Amino acid sequence: MNIEVNQFNGPCNCGREHRIEVKDIMISSRAAEALYESMKNGALSGYRRPMIICDENTKAAASGKLSKVWQLCAELVLSPVNLHADNHGVDRVHQAFGEMGAGADISGREGAGFLEKTGVSRADAGRQAGNAGGEPDLLLAVGSGTVHDLTRYIAHEKGIPFVSVPTAASVDGFVSTVAAMTWFGMKKTLPAVAPAYVYADTDIFSRAPWRLTASGVSDLLGKYVALADWRIVHEVTGEYICERICLMEEDAMEAVCQCMDGLKAGEADAYEKLMYALLLSGLAMQMIGNSRPASCAEHHVSHLWEMEVINDHVDALHGEKVSIGTVLNIGLYKRIAAAIRAGKCRVKPYGGLELELLKQTFGTKGLYDATMEENTPDPMLQVDPERLAEKLPRIAGIIEALPSEQEIVELLRRGDCVYDVKQIGLTEEIIPLTMRLSPYVRNRLSFNRIRKMLEY
Repeated sequence: MNIEVNQFNGPCNCGREHRIEVKDIMISSRAAEALYESMKNGALSGYRRPMIICDENTKAAASGKLSKVWQLCAELVLSPVNLHADNHGVDRVHQAFGEMGAGADISGREGAGFLEKTGVSRADAGRQAGNAGGEPDLLLAVGSGTVHDLTRYIAHEKGIPFVSVPTAASVDGFVSTVAAMTWFGMKKTLPAVAPAYVYADTDIFSRAPWRLTASGVSDLLGKYVALADWRIVHEVTGEYICERICLMEEDAMEAVCQCMDGLKAGEADAYEKLMYALLLSGLAMQMIGNSRPASCAEHHVSHLWEMEVINDHVDALHGEKVSIGTVLNIGLYKRIAAAIRAGKCRVKPYGGLELELLKQTFGTKGLYDATMEENTPDPMLQVDPERLAEKLPRIAGIIEALPSEQEIVELLRRGDCVYDVKQIGLTEEIIPLTMRLSPYVRNRLSFNRIRKMLEY
């Protein structure tokens, strides 16, 4: 399966011209061989110092299928212990780059017998012997979310391209143009680059632990809340929206719902559909240039817990936290919609940032100043009380189109996904403060934040 990326480029009915940076996407059991051919004779053959960035787990998962590719590259293998997409992870990559010095001489790592077995020619080995004497000019991210965020950030920093080789269908950020990082304790979206190419080999990512696949399912189902937030904010503030992009996200959600049973049965076709859905969601973000179509209140919950402001460390994957955030926000939104329909919801004056609360929470972690910077200007100042009151029926309609809390939980259960705080070691007591604080982790309006102007 190939995704024809050019169909997403160009003028749109929304009034903007969308631009896709990734040149080609291949999802197939032949993707590893296609990557090798591209590096040997095709579009990637001109790079003299390619380097694979991976961790020990993703190397174990992929190096067999990618053996010929591996012999064309230097490698940077990170320990997966406490490896995160954060400033410490970036420091580890910088340190590893420094320790590698002048680069890798591939001819020194290969015996003649191995060259014959793998089919890597001496000319290719000789090309890679030219690695000595300079930093990489092409990076290959062989991994899932963390490896990709670190690689795309480093690629941006050094001004070089990278290639995405997913080892699990676990996130929708493979083709993202930004890196979601925890930067000195604060969740940030930092400048990065999208991959030039994606080679998603089904034989690799379909064999990932089920927990990683379930995380990808969870990440996609979170788009229910993200799209509802976008549409509500458009109604209330006039923020730009593109319905074509919304439909792409909805197609991605529909695809994952249809392939759930096939995933559980281990069907290769179902895994390709899941990866297609994840990449489609990523392309939707590329088209607008940010994560608005795919990330809002449900991700804010995940980000807050990752910052460990009101909780200890949570041993949970990104998608697992997102799925809980999805359930919590859908439940909250449905209750407010019911209050609107019952005539029990009214608009009240905005009280401003909750400064004392922010000091007592983010402040105790040394993050008060960074939180204030993130929330300046206050996005709630865009909300006109009269317009909000006028739009309440429209808001209720948008929320009513969402699955119920019970329906979203059932979908998550079908995929053996996480849906309850207790499943990640938290208690229900953390929920009210989570919902109150989580909007402050990003300068992005959500309905969870707008509700600060509602009594219901």
